[in-house]
Amino acid sequence: MDKKLKVTYVKSCIGLNKNQKAVLEGLGLRKLNTVKILPDNPSIRGSLFKVKHLVRVEEIE
Repeated sequence: MDKKLKVTYVKSCIGLNKNQKAVLEGLGLRKLNTVKILPDNPSIRGSLFKVKHLVRVEEIE
């Protein structure tokens, strides 16, 4: 079974670095309170680390 991550966009990126906004859009998070189910792999984990202060992450199976 592949692990998945439930990612919720909880804090606005207004006034923050443009790179962080680009990471959010790359993950598919465009509006506040958007929820995405993403695969758990090192590239996704690295992207989430860059915006960890803007999102809530839960592991699901």
